[in-house]
Amino acid sequence: MDVKRISTIKLTIVGVSIALNIIGTLIAFSFKIPILMDSIGTIMISCLIGPMYGVITGICSCIISGVTFDIYSLYFAPVQIFVGLLSGIMFKWEFMKGKKRLLGVLFISIVSSFTGAVISAFTFNGITSSSSSYIVILLSSLGLNKIFSVFLVQVLMDYIDRLLAVSLVIPVLAALPVTLKQKLVRN
Repeated sequence: MDVKRISTIKLTIVGVSIALNIIGTLIAFSFKIPILMDSIGTIMISCLIGPMYGVITGICSCIISGVTFDIYSLYFAPVQIFVGLLSGIMFKWEFMKGKKRLLGVLFISIVSSFTGAVISAFTFNGITSSSSSYIVILLSSLGLNKIFSVFLVQVLMDYIDRLLAVSLVIPVLAALPVTLKQKLVRN
């Protein structure tokens, strides 16, 4: 990606995508929703412009969220990197449409969930700012191993989160004017 060749429209879409991630994170954080809603913008831009833009969007979102209201976001930047890369690849391979969507989301979720679970389990002992931590505590108190609880909750919540994000993004992308999509590909 040549930095000198990034068009104003792409830069604007990156900014909007970062805002979507931060707003989603803030909503989940404020209302204690067990899904994160932090990757809607990352998935959108990865599918629209490409995976590298998704990676940049995800990292910037983590930095801004981490500095402003959720320090844990900084540690989970690798998750956003995987979400950005894999969303763009799965979209290009047409695993984000129709019945294949469930498989594409499952693949993205497994890889990113594993990454998030490792970070959560071994850096924070399973307890972060996410309200899914309450589910981890509940499962652990019921006798499940804490590491297993973190992995189980992370995979389930991430799958729901990514499926929701993809389900929101795909209709938006389909509704975009063809001229805008062509302009983004050319620039």
